[in-house]
Amino acid sequence: MEQQKELTVVDHIEELRKRIIFVLVFFLFAMILGLFIARPLVLFLQSAPEAQNIPMNAFKLTDPFKVYLKFAFISALIITSPLALYQMWAFISPGLYKNERRITLGYIPISVILFLGGLAFSYFLLFPFVIKFIGTLSALLNINEMYGINEYFSFLLQLTLPFGFLFQLPIIIMFLTRLGILTPMLLVNIRKYAYFVILVIAGLITPPEIVSHLMVTFPLILLYEVSIIISRVSYKKALKAQLKQANESMTDE
Repeated sequence: MEQQKELTVVDHIEELRKRIIFVLVFFLFAMILGLFIARPLVLFLQSAPEAQNIPMNAFKLTDPFKVYLKFAFISALIITSPLALYQMWAFISPGLYKNERRITLGYIPISVILFLGGLAFSYFLLFPFVIKFIGTLSALLNINEMYGINEYFSFLLQLTLPFGFLFQLPIIIMFLTRLGILTPMLLVNIRKYAYFVILVIAGLITPPEIVSHLMVTFPLILLYEVSIIISRVSYKKALKAQLKQANESMTDE
């Protein structure tokens, strides 16, 4: 019996290894595609209104290459993410009920949409305010702005990418609730601590300016409240699924 269990664990590890290798191979092809996407993407970001008045320079010979490679890599990650999520779902789906497999499969497109929504929110709404604040501060301090293109795009990515992950909160809460790891009651009980963490995160990723801080804080609080509502719905569905499964087991007996 122990040998059979050990073989089962080995089989799971082998399956996981194959799925990881498949994702990595796909990522390499996506990276090649990203090399073609990087140039028009960088040119698009350079043509944005907030970038028009910022003189960008290459302070090192490798700066253009670094920027080009960064956007190719990020493009490849975004392209690969749906496949990676599907492989993760396929690995854990045998342990889910039939209706749970169908529902959790639908999380994948929602997760991608939320990630892109987080990027759009931070780039189109937050980033212009941050650039304006920095420009105003430079003028007040009589500082001539001269930025390196690598520093500019690194700052842009550091500000926008975290929001892509932060906007995953509702789907993560939904998934963990369906697995029974989280409950809506727990989320309500830790609400004040969650708000404090949100305030800290907002303070870390925004400049010391109240408008930008509020622009980050309120959407994150709203996301948390939406997550509680989603958790309640998922929790009720999980209880119904467990009750139905128990009834079917009793009927079979």
